[in-house]
Amino acid sequence: AATAPRIPSTRLALHHFDVNYSLQLKDLWPSVRAALLCEQKYGALLNNFSPVDHVAQELELLNATDFVSEALNTAQQLQQGATAEEAEMSPPLCASISSNIKCYTFPRGDITRFRPARPDALGLLDYYLMDAASLLPILALNVQPDDFVLDLCAAPGGKTLALLQTGICGHLAANDISISRTKRLYQILHSYIPKEIRKTVSVTSCDGRDWDQLEGGTFHKVLVDVPCTTDRHSVMEDDNNIFHRRRTKERQMLPMLQLQLLMAGILATKVGGEVVYSTCSLSPLQNEYVIERAVEIAETQFNIRIHVEDLSHFRTLFQDTFSFFSDCRLGELVLPHLTANFGPMYFCKLRRM
Repeated sequence: AATAPRIPSTRLALHHFDVNYSLQLKDLWPSVRAALLCEQKYGALLNNFSPVDHVAQELELLNATDFVSEALNTAQQLQQGATAEEAEMSPPLCASISSNIKCYTFPRGDITRFRPARPDALGLLDYYLMDAASLLPILALNVQPDDFVLDLCAAPGGKTLALLQTGICGHLAANDISISRTKRLYQILHSYIPKEIRKTVSVTSCDGRDWDQLEGGTFHKVLVDVPCTTDRHSVMEDDNNIFHRRRTKERQMLPMLQLQLLMAGILATKVGGEVVYSTCSLSPLQNEYVIERAVEIAETQFNIRIHVEDLSHFRTLFQDTFSFFSDCRLGELVLPHLTANFGPMYFCKLRRM
């Protein structure tokens, strides 16, 4: 008998998204779909451990701007324009953003590519190219001086690198279950971070779901950037695609894995500590539903009260750089858009009460 023709994983992914995301995003889906199928836009995260002034000048001459400092300027203007009553009601927006992180992006509609990163005199690379929306979970985590920070699913290492760029982590634990991906994380640390700072980072390769059994209740801040359907990769690359027919079961089990990792992140946090959960998927099953279930399980099974923080001010601060979905029940979602082709990136902040 003739075998059925093999449908590429990218086609299966797109069909799956067409069915599901058209219901969720409605009229927005055609534009998001077009953006997912076009070249992604990048940001250049400056390496503060390398002399960055000349790099910043070079990027500014190309018409790129640091979207983080732009947002800080927006925050200051909003604060000055607020009435005394409003200012009392809302905490200072500037306080919610780390001004040490510098990430340059080209303006909306400008699809200039950044040159590859170059080493400085000490051999450290001058910037790291990443989806600029990936910095939003780091900014939401809002690391404070001497915080103990855990990056539970750290590889390949872009977010770990961004956490180190804050320059204020007391200690950073970077973990990833995959030993081969952890090697990539080591490479990034060696390429960007001086030896004396690398000593403040402990890299481990254990199953993040078991973390609370290793070090429960010890961290001020935890980042849980979970494995997901990586929507952009899934529609563009057949290699290592979660929509491959052999990986159907793995894909169906993702929300359960995500929930287990988020629970481990919550249990690793001190009372009063904060967790940021993030994915690069548009799927509510991997986003809001995981948050809701985790809040419920924390309360019923562990007697832990969780407060879901309001991050709507991120929409105001970063609306010039990113396109946000306005109908997220919990957390925030960056939608790919042809003029600002970052994301998808979902992020939600939880506080352990």
